Amino acid sequence: MQTETGSVKNHNQPKAPWWKRILWLVVIYGASVLALGVVATLFRMMMTAAGMRSH
Repeated sequence: MQTETGSVKNHNQPKAPWWKRILWLVVIYGASVLALGVVATLFRMMMTAAGMRSH
């Protein structure tokens, strides 16, 4: 007989509402796009400081 541990999901608990799951998806997507923008801006600043220009 197995005992229930903290890593095993309890199947009796209801799922979160669909709108909360969609909201988390949108938040995570937005955060990843923002992080990508920050990294791209930092790279652009470093390249400009090194004398690399697009024109």
